[in-house]
This record gives sequence, structure tokens and C-alpha cells, in this order.
Amino acid sequence: MEFKPLPFKSAPWCINGHFHTIFSSVLFSSPALDAESVTIDTPDGDFLILDLIQNKPDSPIAILFHGLEGHSRRYYITQMADHLFKRGFTIIAVNFRSCSGKMNLNRKFYHSGETEDLETVFSWVRNQFPNNPLTAAGYSLGASALLNYLKANGTNHPLCSVVAISTPFDLKKGSLNLEKGFNKVYSIRFLKTLVQKLHEKKKQHPDLPNFNGSTLYEFDDVVTAPIHGFEGADDYYYQCSSRFFTNRIKTPVLVIHSKEDPMCPFEWTPVADLKKNTAITTCFTNRGGHVGFWSLPPGWLNRTAGDYMNQSVQIMQG
Repeated sequence: MEFKPLPFKSAPWCINGHFHTIFSSVLFSSPALDAESVTIDTPDGDFLILDLIQNKPDSPIAILFHGLEGHSRRYYITQMADHLFKRGFTIIAVNFRSCSGKMNLNRKFYHSGETEDLETVFSWVRNQFPNNPLTAAGYSLGASALLNYLKANGTNHPLCSVVAISTPFDLKKGSLNLEKGFNKVYSIRFLKTLVQKLHEKKKQHPDLPNFNGSTLYEFDDVVTAPIHGFEGADDYYYQCSSRFFTNRIKTPVLVIHSKEDPMCPFEWTPVADLKKNTAITTCFTNRGGHVGFWSLPPGWLNRTAGDYMNQSVQIMQG
């Protein structure tokens, strides 16, 4: 699929990737959306909570996946949802387990290689909207989960395209990078809520691991990995890092990544492998942050993703 995004023009006050990341998160507003909260069952007796913004009955469907410790009401999800809704899409914004504000029932949380819950979401969407084209966008961890889903399913899935924004292509390097310099601020924020959720879930499941560490790597090693069937953090990172399987992706994907991304540095982006795969279109910006892209005029990220998703839907519809 041939696609040429408009160039990204950075806001001059965002002098590096940290400024884009933080200013976008702190200063960008979340549009007030008329979303219906929908709870769907999972095969293991648990639930997922989705935000549904219904457009016309025959509208294409855009399914949005947030990043680590995000949720469906984060600014980057709601701004994208608002943009896509105005372009005629029905929106489904997914909350990973434990991220909806309501703690889930089972031991399972979520992680960068999640595919089972994605399959549950896509199956529900296809059942509710059997004839509508489906496309999806993921941010950071959500992007990683989508790429893992595409790897696992080849072309045997309902998506006509995917947009992967600020993907952590190398999970181990990304995790360790969060303990360096200013990045520690992000790590502390993530770890605080993860540990709080673990303590809450231990009330239901006292046999869950105890955690006394101070880094995300340690959390993934002690908690995330064993809960989800991995031998440890290194095994989890190796199996789920998309840098190792870009050649197995057969679905049209737009990869958007800033060369200034402070959390997932561009040096770990498998540029050659991505460009070698004809199903993948790359959009590497010289400026910008992690998920945060403050552009002039505003809205470059949403327009770029929206253009790609809209074009893929038109191709599918002939």
C-alpha cells in the first residue's frame, strides 16, 4: 500500500523529545466524547471494558489500544477518536485488564505481547459489526501488542491495516533505558501504579508474587513474566520484541516513530528490516517524543494515522 504522510513540523518550544512527550501529556486536552462503556466477557471468565462511539451503521471501525498504564480516556486516545469520528469512523477504545478503573477478576494483567485479549476484542467487534471494515491503532505497548497479534495470525484476522505509534521494538533495551537519567521519572510513574494494582489484585489472589524491587525490569521479571507464562523478564522480552519478527507481518502497517523518542530511542528501531517488508510503511520524524507529537499546525499525528486508516479502508472497499 503506497502512502506518503505529510511532513511533521515541530512546535518550536518543544526543544527535544522529553518536551514533546511531557508537554503533550500535560497540556493537551481530552475532547468530551459521547462514548458508551461496554463490558465484554473473555473466554477465561473475566471481562474487558471498551469505549464505543457509534457512527453510521455502515461506518468503518477504528479500534484503539493505549500504552503502558494508560486507558481509553488518555488524551492521545480521545484526540484520535475525535478526529476519526469526524472522518466517519465508529470508534472502539480498548482498556487493557486493570486499566479501566475497575480491577479484573483473574490473575492476568496485560503485557506488550498480549494477543488473547486482542482476539477477544476483534471477535466481539466482528460479531457486532459483521460487514464493517476494521482497522486499528496502537500506542507504545498497544502498538507492540498489535504487532504481536499480526505475527501470530498472519493474514487470518479481520484487520485491513494497523498504525503502530512509538513502538518499543526492543523491550529489554527499552525497559533498561527507563532507568537512565531523566527517563527515571517515567519509570517511577509507571511502577507506582503497577505496584498499586498488584497490591489490590493480591486481595483476590494472595498467591500472586510479592514485589520489593525498584525498576520496571524487576517488576517484569518477578510479576509480569511468571503471571503470563514466561520464564522471566528476558524470556518475555525476547518472545514479544517486534524487532525480531518484522518479516512475519503480512498486513499493511504504518510505523510512526520519532528520532527523538526518549523512551524507545530510534537507534533500536529495526529500520532496515522494516523497510525490507513491503507491507510496512515507515514514517520517521526528526522531531517529536514518545506518543507525543506537538505539531504546527496541531494534529499532525491524528491526521497522518487517519489518512492511512482511511486509505486502507477505501482500498478494502474497492
